[in-house]
Amino acid sequence: MSAHEPHALPGSEALSLVDSSESGLTSTDASRRLGVHGPNALPEPERAGAVRRFLGHFNDPLIYVLIGAAVVTALMRHWIDTAVIVLVVVINALIGFIQEGQAEKALEGLRNMLTASARVLRDGSPTTVPADELVPGDVVVLGAGDRVPADLRLLRTSDLRVDESPLTGESEPVTKGADPVTADAGIGDRTSMAFSGTLAVAGTGSGVVVGTGRGTEIGRIDQMLGDVQTLETPLTKSMAKFGTQLTVLVVGLAVLLMAVSRLVHGSALIDVGLQAISFAVAAIPEGLPAVMAIALARGVQVMARRNSITRKLGAVETLGSVSVICTDKTGTLTKNEMTVREAFVAAGPVPVSGTGYSPDGGLSGPAADDPAVRMLAAIADRANESEVREILATGSADSRWTLVGEPTDGALRVFALKAGHHRGTDDRVSDVPFNSDNKWMAVYDDAPAPADLPPAPCPAPPDGGDAVTGTVLLKGAPDRLLDMCTRELGPTGEVRDLDRGFWDAEIDRLSDQGLRVLAGACRRAGTSESDGDLDENDVALGEFTFVGLYGIIDPPRPEAIEAVARCRAAGIRVKMITGDHAGTAAAIAREMGIGDPDPATGAIPAITGPELERMDDAALARAAADHDVFARTSPEHKLRLVGGLQSRGDVVSMTGDGVNDAPALKRADVGVAMGIKGTEATKEAADIVLADDNFSSIAHAVREGRAIYDNLRKTIIYMLPTNGSEALVMFVAVMANLTLPLTPLQILWVNMVCAVTLGVALAFEDPEPDVMDRPPRDPGASLLDAMAGIRIVVVSLLLGGVTMALFYVSLDQGAELGTARTLAVNVLVVGQIWYLFNARHLREHSFRADLFTTNPVSWIAVGALIALQLLFTYAPFMQAAFGSAPLDAAQWGVIAAIGAGLFLVIEGEKALGRLIRR
Repeated sequence: MSAHEPHALPGSEALSLVDSSESGLTSTDASRRLGVHGPNALPEPERAGAVRRFLGHFNDPLIYVLIGAAVVTALMRHWIDTAVIVLVVVINALIGFIQEGQAEKALEGLRNMLTASARVLRDGSPTTVPADELVPGDVVVLGAGDRVPADLRLLRTSDLRVDESPLTGESEPVTKGADPVTADAGIGDRTSMAFSGTLAVAGTGSGVVVGTGRGTEIGRIDQMLGDVQTLETPLTKSMAKFGTQLTVLVVGLAVLLMAVSRLVHGSALIDVGLQAISFAVAAIPEGLPAVMAIALARGVQVMARRNSITRKLGAVETLGSVSVICTDKTGTLTKNEMTVREAFVAAGPVPVSGTGYSPDGGLSGPAADDPAVRMLAAIADRANESEVREILATGSADSRWTLVGEPTDGALRVFALKAGHHRGTDDRVSDVPFNSDNKWMAVYDDAPAPADLPPAPCPAPPDGGDAVTGTVLLKGAPDRLLDMCTRELGPTGEVRDLDRGFWDAEIDRLSDQGLRVLAGACRRAGTSESDGDLDENDVALGEFTFVGLYGIIDPPRPEAIEAVARCRAAGIRVKMITGDHAGTAAAIAREMGIGDPDPATGAIPAITGPELERMDDAALARAAADHDVFARTSPEHKLRLVGGLQSRGDVVSMTGDGVNDAPALKRADVGVAMGIKGTEATKEAADIVLADDNFSSIAHAVREGRAIYDNLRKTIIYMLPTNGSEALVMFVAVMANLTLPLTPLQILWVNMVCAVTLGVALAFEDPEPDVMDRPPRDPGASLLDAMAGIRIVVVSLLLGGVTMALFYVSLDQGAELGTARTLAVNVLVVGQIWYLFNARHLREHSFRADLFTTNPVSWIAVGALIALQLLFTYAPFMQAAFGSAPLDAAQWGVIAAIGAGLFLVIEGEKALGRLIRR
């Protein structure tokens, strides 16, 4: 990284870099620069139009064959055939187009993060200008509540703190300053910069614009989003391969059939064409795309009930193939609500239960009743600028606790409530606010120290005056407070000399656990402080009594810990990729069960962004595979890590909530965004949005994704024998120069009615019991294994054979052609009904009670199909359209008996397969 990066330069040199001064630019110069640099805005992305997206759904080899068949039938003036084939093709395209949903809006979400106006110095005077008119060299003034309008090199700050969590994932606001940092500092460590789209939450500052539009950090993310190429889903790849293979086979056999019919049997050209079309229509499962879309859409509904909102249909199934889940920490694995995990006083540690801003929970351990704990709670309560409030949900008895103020103060406020300490309304008289130089906050409070502290814990004031009733309470960085203390509050409340080494060791212990450590101290107020004007210099004189420590962390979600364990049991590795510090990331990973501890130290090893920066792509891919915790990462690092895992054959899901996660979410096989705390850019880049921001919802979604894949396989294994048997019937009839048992329209009828009734039923099957005990499926594996292939061939031969036998026997016995063909159609359909119950359990036998007690949709589908077949057989208008004829009771009895026989034969094949596997 160049040493001339603005964050690494002194303020004066940063001004020179953009040819500006502390008084800003003139209006004339700003106007000229605007013409050179362009507006401070992100460019509009190019989007595919609706027509182009709709036409994209015709790009499938199987669809090409059907379109060709439609063209040939039109040339032959078989208009009904043409109309039905075209209708099937258009319906499939419409289903895909509707389910695809809206085009991505990730870049629009980024633009919405930019502010509308900015306060700048122009012509030496403060003025407000539209943010898109900012140019490099403008000097911008910031205050609490302002959104940063461009990338700024800060020149002056006064306790300026900026919330950078959407950009870096940092869980707490960052304290900013004007001093340069090292040239190789990561985004999260560039304290001399304020980045576009982040929010100033406290203090004031000013800075010179060093980047606008695409030149900002958000602009770079915008560019990365535009450059990211999304990958095909495993199902898309499998179906494309399957479709191509089936198309080649169908076209090859059709050509062979035409050659035999014309050259061997001397059939007329029009008959040859009709025979080829009949065979192609029979062999192609034209209802399969529609059934797949319905199965995926049903999965979307199930996942929505589990708080997983699916934006892209294919993502539902892809989750079932995921082998690695990369996740952000803040707000995803954790609550993004700072919590006091442990308090520490001289009597010992005090574990604190409960998480987040709800006061549910309490203090435990032998030291929980020590007087020093009550004093520590009083300091947390009174030396505090935040509030936590319980808010009732609209129209519901449910409530949630929210924070008004800074996260760290919120954690201390909740700790005080758990300890049973409630703030007095008029206790505080005056205070010295926290600032980044002192790193402490002091409060003069009228309320005395707890009365049961014998003797009084707070010594006399250092100014030599008389002590008064009130106390001075001090909260801040432990090293600063220790410097200001001469005594400590010991067990049972006695005051004794300070043991600095004891407290330093405890501070190190808590820090090693990834906790942020704050301290509390107190002394009695003096007469000079009782007039309501607490002075910073008086406080700095010290002579405080050290009371204890607070260990604060953004805690893991308890349900997320269980979800990580479920994922690992399912063979899915979980990796944490966060912008937070390595120690914090490692501590959370240890609690979550992510990664394997180092045998020597017991710690979870973490790789940092600067280490990743020095790796080439091959080394980074190895690191991505070998390690599970990555800290202080930038958006580029996250994107490279996802790409590195994909290059090794992994199917990757990436979860996150910040803008910094958006490029990686878009690149991942399945991007998962947080719905509550996630930015709009992240949600729009994602395939799935978690409505409850809960990592455990991902585990549920993976389970559903695996179940959907199982059901899709069942559907394909169920549907293909229909086409196989029809193709066999047509192929044998043409090759043997026999009367065709089925017409093209009758074939389309069987395919469609079976697909939209019985085929759909399998999409509603419950997940298999072992669905989360298997390893992730190989995305490169064939859609159909050997068992599936054998099943399809066996059923096709059986169903095709009995159909031909029934058709030709009926003709020999003097039946009309229409009656014989109606028998053939109905035996195909009834055979499919019986085969449905075979297919609901691919390997296990179907003689079980749950065949009747589960999946009521299957029985509804059977009823609907029987009604359709009765309509096909007996309705005059259907007889006119399809050439069908009425059947008598004896003929229906024969059809039913054949179907039952097929069911028993296939159950025997399943039993044989189980025996062979054992």
